[in-house]
Amino acid sequence: MTQEDMKQHPYLFDAGPLGHIEGLTVSRCPGDKQLLHYFGGLPFALPPVGPYRFRRARPLPEYYRYGTRASPGRFTGSTAYCPQPSFLSKSDESLWDEDCLQLNIYIPTGEAPSSAGWPVFFYIHGGFLQWGSPNSAPTAIAPLLNETAFKAIIVMPAYRLNALGYLASRELQAEAELHGETTGNMGFWDQRLALEWTAKNIACFGGDAANITVGGYSAGSHSAFQQLAHELYSVPDDKAIIRRVIMWSNSPGVQPKALGEHQKQFDELLTALRIPITLSAEKKLNALRAVSPHDLIAVQDGLKLSEFRAFTDGTFIAKDLIANINSGDFGRRMKRRGMTLMNGECRDEHNLYQAWRTPAPTYDAVYSRLCADYPERAVEKLMAYTCGNEHILPPGVKDWQDLFGRLYADMQVHCLERGFLHALDKGGLEFGKDVLRYRFNWRAGCVELPPEWGVTHATDMAIWFWGEGQGNGLTDAEKKVLEPWNSAFAAFVRGDEVQWGTTDVKEMKRLNGDGTTSVWIDDRWDEGVKVWDLVNGDAGAGILSWLKSKL
Repeated sequence: MTQEDMKQHPYLFDAGPLGHIEGLTVSRCPGDKQLLHYFGGLPFALPPVGPYRFRRARPLPEYYRYGTRASPGRFTGSTAYCPQPSFLSKSDESLWDEDCLQLNIYIPTGEAPSSAGWPVFFYIHGGFLQWGSPNSAPTAIAPLLNETAFKAIIVMPAYRLNALGYLASRELQAEAELHGETTGNMGFWDQRLALEWTAKNIACFGGDAANITVGGYSAGSHSAFQQLAHELYSVPDDKAIIRRVIMWSNSPGVQPKALGEHQKQFDELLTALRIPITLSAEKKLNALRAVSPHDLIAVQDGLKLSEFRAFTDGTFIAKDLIANINSGDFGRRMKRRGMTLMNGECRDEHNLYQAWRTPAPTYDAVYSRLCADYPERAVEKLMAYTCGNEHILPPGVKDWQDLFGRLYADMQVHCLERGFLHALDKGGLEFGKDVLRYRFNWRAGCVELPPEWGVTHATDMAIWFWGEGQGNGLTDAEKKVLEPWNSAFAAFVRGDEVQWGTTDVKEMKRLNGDGTTSVWIDDRWDEGVKVWDLVNGDAGAGILSWLKSKL
């Protein structure tokens, strides 16, 4: 079934206390068999604009309604695009809108599998936390919900990105304190508000609020981890929303930067925008809020500290986050709550990573570029371990830019996911049951990334989303290869026990290049644990949090 085989027509829906809304029904043609219902661009928070730029999102009023019987709210499009830099193709500024705190809902047709309703897959999009959107066309999702075992409501939220979502500074912190708010991590708080909206309202769309899987790809995977960590340490058992987590091609990373390093980035951004850093805090923030979205985005590519990322704020992100992982406490909390995890990777992750804001081909440029993402203490250790005191390329690496891609992929995916899983093993999680590891050495023919990049980062989106609307979609032969993987994915999201086929922390279920599936003994395990210990070992064992968890 291709997108040409489908048509869309209006779908009027009574969402109970949310009011009357209009979405879309996607049908097969000919025959008019209904494939899914879709609502695009439903707000889940008030607009973060004007004086609310760079501030934590505000929930909708308790009695917010999306439309009436006489005048249904029209949600047939998509979410707004948070203003963002370009990658691979030019960002379309005509789609930009800072009022982007909206979500898309894809609903299967037919009878739900239980009286409680459909399972819910809350999916967070990727894009390095700098770009991206949740706007998968409903015709791109229809094959997944109709041709496969996967039957769940999919909720895809937009959230603030780059400086709009992750700027932090002393000035913003002082302002937030005056308002009784927290600062930084606005994008993570956006995701959390969307997740809370979903738990509260998904029953209106036939979903089971007690059966929510949170997952994501790349930066969305890292976001899913942060949502899990926040819930384990800041949300009591009786308020918990997340039942299980999917982390496709990402890891916890390192303990995020503290305020001092974020301040350097804030000052660099102001300087690039020609806002004097000698101004008072109030005038700096007023000037920043007066900058057009175009200008705010245009300067980011040229910044030395170009990547706007997480802040160890002590509220959303605990100051002892990595320490709690190292102690095994994180894993024990997952085990106690019955949380399960799917986590894995593609073979050639580094080829796409190398293409994002690629540094000049020198040691110093690679060092500086990595400092845009990670605390310098971690970069210093990583580069010394990799290149030695002589600052030379290690064996098997083509050039400095190739090294950048490989180190970036190791920090985002390969090595730090292994260190994380090693700690979960210490925490008592059972691999093959509580934790499902995978590896892809296979790529579908419809994938639109350059063929020479191989099985790189994001090529498996066509696996999980059954073609994802790319090219001409999956062939019949490819669907046969992927059916067991789809069945396992569907069972995981339903909450069923998955027959994964692995029994040890070092074992991964692998889709081989010839289309066969096997259990692979991870040959990068020792390296991954070593690099985790190198960049995260000084976080300690988190003994205080461990003691608290036992009390």
